[in-house]
Amino acid sequence: MGTNQKKHIIIIGGGFGGLHAAIALGNTSVNVTLIDKRNFHLFQPLLYQVATGGLSPADIAFPLRAVFKKKRNIRVVLGTVTAIDLDKKQVQVSEQFLSFDKLIIAAGSGSHYFGKEHWAEMASGLKTIEDATSIRSKVLSAFEKAELESDPEKKAALLTFTVIGGGPAGVEMAGAIAEISRDTMRCDFHNINPSQARIVLIEGNKRVLAVYPPELSAKAEKTLHKLGVEVLTGFYVNDIQKGEVTLKNSHGVHTLATETMIWAAGVKAASLSAKLAEKNNIEADQTGRIIVNPDCSIPEYPDIYVIGDIAHFQMGDDAILPGIAPVAMQQGRYVASHILGKKTKPFKYMDKGNLAVIGRKSAVAFRGDVKLSGPIAWILWIFIHLLFLVGAENRILVAIQWGFNYFTFGRSARLIVNNRNAC
Repeated sequence: MGTNQKKHIIIIGGGFGGLHAAIALGNTSVNVTLIDKRNFHLFQPLLYQVATGGLSPADIAFPLRAVFKKKRNIRVVLGTVTAIDLDKKQVQVSEQFLSFDKLIIAAGSGSHYFGKEHWAEMASGLKTIEDATSIRSKVLSAFEKAELESDPEKKAALLTFTVIGGGPAGVEMAGAIAEISRDTMRCDFHNINPSQARIVLIEGNKRVLAVYPPELSAKAEKTLHKLGVEVLTGFYVNDIQKGEVTLKNSHGVHTLATETMIWAAGVKAASLSAKLAEKNNIEADQTGRIIVNPDCSIPEYPDIYVIGDIAHFQMGDDAILPGIAPVAMQQGRYVASHILGKKTKPFKYMDKGNLAVIGRKSAVAFRGDVKLSGPIAWILWIFIHLLFLVGAENRILVAIQWGFNYFTFGRSARLIVNNRNAC
C-alpha cells in the first residue's frame, strides 16, 4: 500500500464490540469495512423480552447502515466471513477477498451445550432474533395446546416451563414467563388457568446469580419465589429428551416432564474463533475464546485484534473478563484508539457494575461494595438499558412500550409466528 493511501481497517461483527470500534473510527484518517452476516445491530440483553412478548424484534435492532450514514469512511458489507489469512492479511467474504492493514475480530458467541449439541433441538438458546421468536412461539403455543388437551399429565407437561441456567439471562427469562402466565394471560383462556403454570429454574451452583454477592442472590431467589418460580439449585442437567429433562444432584437422578425448555446455561465463542485458532496455531481456551495480549492483539500478530465474547482477556489478578456488553464496548473503543495511536497502555476494564432484573419493580445491582435491590435497582436497570440502546427511535419506542406494559400488564407482541409450534 502506498504511503499516501489511508490504512484499511476491517471489523468482523456488528455487535457491541465491533459497533463501538467502528463508531470510534468514524470520520478519522482510516478507511473502515464493517462485515456482518446481519444488516442490523442487535441489543441482545433485551432478547428475553422479545421471547416473552414484551417487545417486538424491531424495537431492539437498528440497521447498521443507518448508524454509519454520516461516517463517510465506513463501508458496511453484508456477508459471512468464511476464511481469514493472517499472513496475507486477507479476509474472505463469499468469493471476495478483502485486504486489510488492521483487523478487529468481534464475532460474538453462541449457546454452549458442553458437548451435547443435540440438546439444542429441545432446549432453545437465546442469542438471535430467530431464537427469541422461536421461544416466544413455543411458550405461547404451549398454552394454546394445553387449552385443548384433556389428558391431565400431558396438560401438566405443556404448562411446565423449564429454564436451564441461573445467571442473569435465566433469572430474567424465568421471571418474565412467570409474569405473563400470572398477570398478562390469566384471563385469556377458558379451560386452563395460566397462573397455575409451573416455571422451573435450574442452576448447578448453590445459588442463582452466582457471581453476585450472596445477599443479592438470596433476594433474587426470594423474588422469584414470590412470582411463583420454582428454583432448583445444586441440580445439573444429565440428559434432555423430547418432553423431559433428567436432572442430577447429590440425592440422585430426577426426571422432569416439560414441553418447553430454554437454555441459558453458558456461551461459547463463535465458530470463526475455532477455525482461526486451528488454522493459525493460535491458543484458545476451553470455550473457544482466543487468548489475547494486554492490548487485545493476538500473540505474534500485532495487527490482529480480538475483542468481546470471542476474546480471553486476563486481568492482572488472574480474573478473566466476562463476555458481557460493557466489556465488548470498552474493548472496541480501546482498540480503535490504539489503532489511531491515542492509546499505548494496556487495556484496563472499568467495571461499572452488574444488573439483573427479576420482575416487575424488582432487580438487583452491585458495583464493588455498593449493592442495590428492589425498585431502585429496577429503575436503574431501565435507565441504563435505554441509554445503551442504539438509535433515538428505538429508545422512544421501548420506553413507550415499557410504560404501556407497566400500567396495563399487557404484552402486545404475543405473536405465534412459527407454524411448527402452532396447534
